[in-house]
Amino acid sequence: MSMRKTLLFFFSVCWSLAGSAESSPDLGQKAPGDFLKQGNYDVFPDGEGLPEGLGNARQGEAIYSQHCQTCHGLKGEGGSAEELAGALHGLTDNPPDKTIGTYWPYATTLFDFIRRSMPLSAPGSLTNDQLYAVTAYLLYINHIIKSEDEISAKTLPRITMPNHDGFINVFDGQE
Repeated sequence: MSMRKTLLFFFSVCWSLAGSAESSPDLGQKAPGDFLKQGNYDVFPDGEGLPEGLGNARQGEAIYSQHCQTCHGLKGEGGSAEELAGALHGLTDNPPDKTIGTYWPYATTLFDFIRRSMPLSAPGSLTNDQLYAVTAYLLYINHIIKSEDEISAKTLPRITMPNHDGFINVFDGQE
């Protein structure tokens, strides 16, 4: 192919791609600003980024029943979604049970995950107090805290998860 034909072919492909972008099928919707703002934060293992709020397991049980139980089952023992509690096997067993109590290294990560993505049908819809309460309930049914323990930005980072030492800490030594 001559240089002229090669360039003509190249510009034809570019032109057709540019034209197809203008006539895209216009799938989806522009994300609302509040939705984008919801995901614009980070919570770290030491609690940096946790919002104000407070909750305990007794309060969280009602929230769990209303928003989580349909997928995660009674007391987090599994349903159409993963089990969250009630592990019968450790991580080194076959098959392993990856529940909150056996797998998650930081309680703050649990809060962050729930805040970003749950309930599945309406992520970001729970208040900070509801988030702390349902986090407390999940920690309670995994035998990590007591039902009356209050969870907040101050207390949540102090909780040592059973699998805390099961991961490599990438945050140590970073400034």
